[in-house]
Amino acid sequence: MQKIEFEVKKKDKLLNVLCAQGFSYSHACKLLRNKDVKVDEVRVKENIDVFEGSVVTAFYPDGTLKENFEIVYQDENIICVNKGKGIEVEGKDGLEGKIKGAIAVHRLDRNTEGLLIMARNRFAEEELLLAFKNHTITKKYLAEVVGNTNFNGEIYKAYIEKDSKTSFVKVFPNDKKNRQEIITAFKTVKSGGSTSMVECTLFTGRTHQIRVHLAYLGHHIVGDGKYGTNENNRKFKAKSQSLVCHYLKLDGLGVHLNYLNGKEFKLKTKFENK
Repeated sequence: MQKIEFEVKKKDKLLNVLCAQGFSYSHACKLLRNKDVKVDEVRVKENIDVFEGSVVTAFYPDGTLKENFEIVYQDENIICVNKGKGIEVEGKDGLEGKIKGAIAVHRLDRNTEGLLIMARNRFAEEELLLAFKNHTITKKYLAEVVGNTNFNGEIYKAYIEKDSKTSFVKVFPNDKKNRQEIITAFKTVKSGGSTSMVECTLFTGRTHQIRVHLAYLGHHIVGDGKYGTNENNRKFKAKSQSLVCHYLKLDGLGVHLNYLNGKEFKLKTKFENK
């Protein structure tokens, strides 16, 4: 028997947070029926509401929990991971804890999937961090958004301010104390019906940048429970955000990693079949 313990990040149904940890829906239901789940040390069998800060503990048979990441490339210096939804990048329960020797140098939100570069030693960590700081590594995402868009690759700028208590990010058109600039390019890949597919290129890497920038421009990401609307998420039957990092290109790397300059990683995504 195995055990997983984690802290709830925001109010949700218990089944949803269990599925986000890698359990299938049927396995999560079985755990509740068998009273193999505790919320704040109390065993539960119903799909109750759980709240931010609550600690959930689940006991499950070997082989029940699926690994929600895949290593797509590795050498002696770096690892490229296809991260699934529901897993953090940092910490013992995140990718750093699950992949031996992996060091986080950038991150994806818990419920954002896709390509992620990790270092395997101090030299690689320093060179990757510098490259990210200098914006020489290209990161492109695909997002399914509400409404018809007509983006043509334009670069959009705005300013964000984060509430440290709620982790909610607000967007403003002008700069001010405690605000950070966000710069993102958007290009419509496909538009029609009630949603559009948009490719997003990051020029800055701020908290929730793509999600809040698209929402600010009037196109929430489908399934975004924080910056979208419950009405739209129910309409599209989306329980998590439709956002994936599908392309990375390495450049601007120093002496230890210069053999990787120009290397591209591309991910075939489910969005391309929509």
